[in-house]
Amino acid sequence: MFNIVSYLIFLTVSSYITIDVGRRCFQAGKSYLEYLIHDKDMCLTINRILLGCYYLLNLGYIAVNLAFWDRVSTMEEVITVTAVRIGSIALILCVLHFINIITLYFLRNKLTLK
Repeated sequence: MFNIVSYLIFLTVSSYITIDVGRRCFQAGKSYLEYLIHDKDMCLTINRILLGCYYLLNLGYIAVNLAFWDRVSTMEEVITVTAVRIGSIALILCVLHFINIITLYFLRNKLTLK
């Protein structure tokens, strides 16, 4: 019973965070890609591919994360386990975002097409 509650909370919150961050990065990434590549159609295609890969990676990790869930027997454990799992998802999203930004920053001169 408690496992089902924690699964539902985890899936709802982590899916919402993943989808909302992906939507925001998609919107903000348009202008950044247009700065790097001066072809709007190509930028839109690249941005859509990045968004698709982002969703597949993160939603897949969320689904796999459920397989390694320990047995939860109290309400206190529901809150603790769910908070730790959601926090790990948020940290992974943060690390992936910063790696992408740092990589694009260092490759900026090489990626800029004229």
